[in-house]
Amino acid sequence: MGFSQALSGVNAASQQLDVVGNNIANSQTTGFKSSSVQFSDVFANSQVGLGTRVAGVLQDFGNGNLETTGRNLDLAISGTGFYRFEQEGQIGYSRNGQLTMTAQGDLVNAQGAKIMGYGLGGGPFSEVVTGGQPVAMNIPADDMPAQATGAEGGVKAVYNLDASIDETDATTLNTVNVAATLADGTTAKTALNYHYSSSYTVYDSLGNQRNATVYFEKTGDNAWKGTMAIDGIVSASALADADNDGVADAGSVTLQNQFDIAFNDSGKLNSITQGGTTTTAPNITPPSIQFASEQLGGAPADLNFDFALTGTTQFANDSTQNSLVQDGYTSGTLVGITIADDGTIMRNFTNEKSVASGQIALANFRNPEGLKAAGDNMWAATAESGAEVIGTAGIGQFGSIESGTLEASNVDLTKELVDLIIAQRNYQANTNSIRTQSEVMDQIAQLR
Repeated sequence: MGFSQALSGVNAASQQLDVVGNNIANSQTTGFKSSSVQFSDVFANSQVGLGTRVAGVLQDFGNGNLETTGRNLDLAISGTGFYRFEQEGQIGYSRNGQLTMTAQGDLVNAQGAKIMGYGLGGGPFSEVVTGGQPVAMNIPADDMPAQATGAEGGVKAVYNLDASIDETDATTLNTVNVAATLADGTTAKTALNYHYSSSYTVYDSLGNQRNATVYFEKTGDNAWKGTMAIDGIVSASALADADNDGVADAGSVTLQNQFDIAFNDSGKLNSITQGGTTTTAPNITPPSIQFASEQLGGAPADLNFDFALTGTTQFANDSTQNSLVQDGYTSGTLVGITIADDGTIMRNFTNEKSVASGQIALANFRNPEGLKAAGDNMWAATAESGAEVIGTAGIGQFGSIESGTLEASNVDLTKELVDLIIAQRNYQANTNSIRTQSEVMDQIAQLR
């Protein structure tokens, strides 16, 4: 009579208790994946089995519930994939996205492992270069430099100019005194007539805000003239002030940054003429606006931008500016970061601009169950898991990244408590088998 069957059952039940206990202990561990025990019977060319053994312990990589935290560096993967971390040259994979930022700008987990992804192609304000080998994510602390209007498209504005205005009626005409200024800074006052004006902000190369005003004067049927001023200054190619009274001599001023607009009989923009060159719809060339450095005070560089008027109309309604966008901005200081669904890390600046500093990469495996648990919510790749497949969130097999959210443990606590009772009963039953066999052997030993 042997005890091997019962002993194997006790050992197997003991390991099952260990696994269940570990699941219960980690029921509140972010990103934890529960495990289950697989048993197999043991035979050795006999009709009666030799008991049982633990064939394996498998992890369940099913998704846990997503729980909102409101903290922007708490990240959860909604779908498949693992974060890729690096620490002391070792690569690990995790579903736990609880990150902090170090004083050096590295994004790390609680153990100091750096999350990895795709970095910038050059300087701190270059483009993110996806593909290639992932690198540790780092947030540059550099201030964003100013960008002059005109660097990336200039100004795009849409107006309606009032077709009902009678250009022959002097009472509808307004006049403003502006400073006509040559490229060398020489200035004299001159009068500028207009029927409608509109102002907006542009930026010079130093990030200074400049007040741009466009003056529209109706010159005939379906015809208007536009003149651009910056901070009350209009650019002049010629002017004279013979009496030095600060007012330009009559007829001596030749203004730049002027353009003529023509509409068709349906009120739609038909053509724009500037510098003797006319372009017509649908391929209208925007007026080119140019102010020399001296006209802006001498400190900033020349200010040059296009003034696109696509969509501008002439209907018998009040003249109005319907929309306007411009591409300039002042300098900005980093005030925080946000992370998009695709893992792009955006730096937010005081000038209300946002720039990417990298994109978190995700990894996946053909057989995630083959990953080796390494502790601290990390796994290591093995031959059984297969080679890693790297990509970006929301593309192909990879889930999206949810900021301000964490993935809870996928442990079903109710099920684990039931499994605990079953394992306990199994353990007790096997110990009872040992006790019964011991009693039988005692009875045999007492035979005379």
